[in-house]
Amino acid sequence: MIEIKPGIVKEATVSVPGSKSYTHRMLIAAALSGGWCSINNPLISEDTLITRKCLGLLGVTISEEGNCLKVQGSAGRLIGPDIPIDLGNSGTSMRLLAAVVALARGPVTLTGTRRMRERPIQNLLDGLNQLGVTARSLNGDGCPPIEVVGGHLKGGKVALDCRISSQFLSALLLIAPFAAQKVEIRVTEGLVSKPYVDMTLEVMERFGVAAERKGYERFAVDSGQTYRSGTYTVESDCSQAGYFWAAAAITGTDIKVTGTTLASRQGDVRLTSCLKDMGCRVVEENDGIRVVGGQLKGITVDMADMPDMVPTLAVVAAFARGKTVIKNVAHLRAKESDRLNAVATELSKMGVGVDCRADQLQVTGGKPKGVVIDTYADHRIAMSFALAGLKVPGIKIKDEKCVGKSFPNFWTVFNRLYAVK
Repeated sequence: MIEIKPGIVKEATVSVPGSKSYTHRMLIAAALSGGWCSINNPLISEDTLITRKCLGLLGVTISEEGNCLKVQGSAGRLIGPDIPIDLGNSGTSMRLLAAVVALARGPVTLTGTRRMRERPIQNLLDGLNQLGVTARSLNGDGCPPIEVVGGHLKGGKVALDCRISSQFLSALLLIAPFAAQKVEIRVTEGLVSKPYVDMTLEVMERFGVAAERKGYERFAVDSGQTYRSGTYTVESDCSQAGYFWAAAAITGTDIKVTGTTLASRQGDVRLTSCLKDMGCRVVEENDGIRVVGGQLKGITVDMADMPDMVPTLAVVAAFARGKTVIKNVAHLRAKESDRLNAVATELSKMGVGVDCRADQLQVTGGKPKGVVIDTYADHRIAMSFALAGLKVPGIKIKDEKCVGKSFPNFWTVFNRLYAVK
């Protein structure tokens, strides 16, 4: 457990690691390519290491050289391991790789932590079955552990429910080029977290695979396409940048995160728009985005497409005048923790008014007090509530090492916000 001390520099410039979402997707595209790929500026964290480990068990050679991953593509011909693959609590790894293992012959079992075994994946399994792949939940509850019997990806039409996760769609899109026939996907419900689908399609395009789309309702990928080997670079992670932009908002200071741009397809860059609406000043410069804190006021915002930023904005809202309403975020209940309940519980402990509903969170700003924060083994809870400690004495974070899931050097970067004493 660590205690956060108030006190921050008036102006700071920080850098954050490469995007977790892009790293997962580029690792998979490189692993399915027909030759050697170099991935520069990848995020090396617990989650991305899980994806890397799984790809290795499927027969893909991956090595690390400085700030670069070298991947020998398999051309979509994967080896099914004889043992179950443990994916920990990496939801991205579980969902994307549940489809990738369909390219390996024979049955592959994917399992994970107790929390992972509570996270629903049945809609993706239904999609795989429609493509001719036998996929099932071994406990019959629609959650991991799952068994996928690969080697029979026939393709065709799929009706897919994406109310829980956009990753179900991303997973099928990534393997679609290897189907025996064209894959056509119709989204029947949802789609939450739309920018992550845009990111998937962008990675596919960069690696030479074309996809057709009609908005966010219909997608099609021709069979026989190949992922192109080459050198690729991962852009900075806007989810991680968000903590530092939020720090500027809470403390009224000036913080720039280098390597970020408002043109990014990462949906979490939209946190800057929320902060601007709350009273901050947002400036895009040649080398990054700067946020300058101001007098904060409550807002109403739909965060269906940037769920990872909900805990961050909720903590900012605790310091704003009036009520902030965060809408359309029911899917946060199926994250590393039940994030809606976790955020509401910890804010309430701080004396902040919170109304947690089925698909929204209402936060009434006030004067938060210092408490011990339970993190629920959830990296985003730890990092978001650490921000409150920059303003409020007595904030202590339990299990601070859980940030290793997505941002291993978070505390090092965080400490750069403090003035030298």
